Amino acid sequence: MMQYKGYLSRVEFDDEANLFHGEVVNIRDVVTFQGATVDELHRAFEASVDDYLAFCAERGEAPDPPFSGRLTIRLSPEQHRKVILAATRAGKPLDQWTAEVLDHATQLGA
Repeated sequence: MMQYKGYLSRVEFDDEANLFHGEVVNIRDVVTFQGATVDELHRAFEASVDDYLAFCAERGEAPDPPFSGRLTIRLSPEQHRKVILAATRAGKPLDQWTAEVLDHATQLGA
């Protein structure tokens, strides 16, 4: 996964076309890019993000922010109950408890 100016990408390789295809994944707008080499892919990704930001500026529109700070997840009713109980036992609001658990989990995977 590549990152540029806070925007993240997902990349796949098309064996038939012998090209890498990528897409910015952390915004609602569609921003894509491609390259035949890894270096070309990196340059195309950065150029696409820059083009997207310039296009938004030309139109007088704010670009989608890379991250809003909101996370919506779907849980089973049983999972939901367990999460609420865990936050309550920890004496913390659900948002704070969830953020701390996710922060801990991401530090383990870093």
